[in-house]
Amino acid sequence: MKRLWEIDALRGLMLVLMTVTHLPTRLTDPLGQPFGFVSAAEGFVLLSAFVSGMVYSRIGYTQGVDRMRSAFFKRALKVYLSQAATLLFLFFIITAVSMRIDQEAVKNLASYYLASPHHGLFYGLLLIYEPALLDILPMYIFFMLLSPWVMAFALRHGWAAVMAVSVLLWTLAQFGLSDWVYAQAARWTGLPVPFQEMGAFNTFGWQLLWFGGMCLGAGRNAPEAKPLTFPSWVVALAAMLALYGLVWRHFGEHGQAPFGGDVELNLLFDKWQLGPLRLVNLCALGVLMVRFGPTLARRLPRFHWLEAMGSASLPVFCAHLVAVLTVLAFYGDSQTARPWWGDALLLVAVFGSLYAVAWLTLRWDRRAALTASAAKSEAPSPAGAKR
Repeated sequence: MKRLWEIDALRGLMLVLMTVTHLPTRLTDPLGQPFGFVSAAEGFVLLSAFVSGMVYSRIGYTQGVDRMRSAFFKRALKVYLSQAATLLFLFFIITAVSMRIDQEAVKNLASYYLASPHHGLFYGLLLIYEPALLDILPMYIFFMLLSPWVMAFALRHGWAAVMAVSVLLWTLAQFGLSDWVYAQAARWTGLPVPFQEMGAFNTFGWQLLWFGGMCLGAGRNAPEAKPLTFPSWVVALAAMLALYGLVWRHFGEHGQAPFGGDVELNLLFDKWQLGPLRLVNLCALGVLMVRFGPTLARRLPRFHWLEAMGSASLPVFCAHLVAVLTVLAFYGDSQTARPWWGDALLLVAVFGSLYAVAWLTLRWDRRAALTASAAKSEAPSPAGAKR
C-alpha cells in the first residue's frame, strides 16, 4: 500500500510537539497544547489508528481475516519489545544514574520501582505498572491486540455497533469505570500495584479515539467509499470552536488549565480521561484538517524530515523517550536549568538524534525490502519445481 506522505508529515509533527513538551525547557509550556485544549498525544493516537484502519482493513479485504489478525499481532509484538527495551533502560540505567547523583525528578518518576524493584520489573513487563512517560505504548498494545477482533466484526457487520459500544465505554469512563475495574481486580487478585502507578491515560476513554480513527481509516477501503466531506455550516461551526479554544488556551487567564483551580470543571477538558469538551475541541480541529488539509498540502512545501520521522514513528518515539529520560537524569525537570542558548543546543542535539534514528530505520527497512524482493524473485516457481 502506498504511503500517504501527508499522514507521515502530521505524525512527524506530533512527535516533534511531544518531544518539546516532554523535554524540560523554556518551550515546554508555550508549546504544550499549541492548537487549543488538545495535545500531540491525541493527534498521534488518532493518526496511528487511522493508518491502522487503512492498512489492516485492506489486508482483511484482500488476504482474509486470518492474515489481518496475524499482521496485527506482529505489530503488537514489535511495539511490546520496544516498550520493554525502554522500560529496562529506565530501570537499569536511568535510575542508577539518578541514585548516584541524587536526582529527584527520576526518583519521583520511578518511585514504585525504586520502592519495590521486583514487583516493578515484573508488573512493568506485564504492562500493568506504567511509569510516567512510558504509559502510552501499553495502551497502544492493548488496542492493537483488541483491534483484529473488532475489525473482523466491523468488516462483516459494519462499524455502527462498534462505535455505539465505544461511545458507551467512553461515557462510563467519565464516571469512574476505570476505578471500579481496578477495585475489583485488586479485590480478587491482590494486585499490589497502586492505581496511580498504572498509567495516566484512561484506556476506557481513549479507546473511543482509537476505534473512531480505525473506523475512518477502514472506511477509505470500503466498497464504494466516498471522500469525507462536511456541510459548510459544520465547517463554520468547527472554525469558531477551534478559534475559541485557541484564544482561550493562549490568551486566557489560566493557560493550559482552562478553569484554573476548579478541578470539577477542568475535568471537562481533562486529557487523561479524554473529557467531553476536549473531544469537541479535537473534532473541530479534525473537521478543519479534512476540509483545508488537502489544499494546504498542495501549496505548502514538503518537509521531508517530518515525513521521515513520521514514517519511522515507533523507533523515533522510543528514541524521544530515551532522550527525555537522559535529560531528566542529568538536569532534572526544571525548565530553567539551562540558559536560552543551552536549551537551543539541547533541542538541536535531540532533534538531530531523532532524525538520525528515522534515517537509519528507513534505510534498514529499504534494504530489508530489497533483500526480500530479490530472494522472492530468485525462488523457483511451483511449475518450475515440478519440472
